[in-house]
Amino acid sequence: MRRRFRRTGGPGNAAIAAVTVCALCAGMWLLHGGTGTQAPPQPSAAQARTGNDDRGADRASAPALPPSPPDRIRIPAIGVDAPLTGLGLTRTGSLDAPPADRENLAGWYEAGTTPGETGTAIVAGHVDNADGPAVFYSLGALRKGGTIEVDRRDGTVAVFTVDAVEVYDARDFPDGKVYGAVPRPELRVITCGGGYSRTTGYQGNVVVYAHLTGSR
Repeated sequence: MRRRFRRTGGPGNAAIAAVTVCALCAGMWLLHGGTGTQAPPQPSAAQARTGNDDRGADRASAPALPPSPPDRIRIPAIGVDAPLTGLGLTRTGSLDAPPADRENLAGWYEAGTTPGETGTAIVAGHVDNADGPAVFYSLGALRKGGTIEVDRRDGTVAVFTVDAVEVYDARDFPDGKVYGAVPRPELRVITCGGGYSRTTGYQGNVVVYAHLTGSR
């Protein structure tokens, strides 16, 4: 999964916004697997964010944590337990991606918010590579109310609750909604998804919205 990003301003938050699409997940496994290869799951409309979801999440938010780099992400419902590597921006302004040959590695935007502090923290990873499914292959199967845990370098674990799981076509990607600054600790987990073309790969992104509900 490789999308291009640019920095945008935001209070206390080096947010990023999508401007054009590259092959963050080009779908090489689908391309080489033929018709027998199964596409990754995609979220249903029932998992989309609603106004009621937002109001309930506000009441359940936990106090923000101090900044600390994340080292690992766990999403028990879909079997994710993966180390995190820092991601920067390329010379063209795009968000770099984790090495494609390390299928169980995700990345976080290290110039932005750290998971657990106030603001929008960004985690991204591949849906597949040439050999098969990668770290976020099943992200589209995650449901509202699911738990995401992030191990932080200061020894704390930030616990997030999933508010919504949505899929967007690249041409209609809601930059502000996904990457914009927020007044509480939130997390976005992003991979490729949507329609698939053998010429250009995946046509959009799956985005998980979550907010901090605890720590230990």
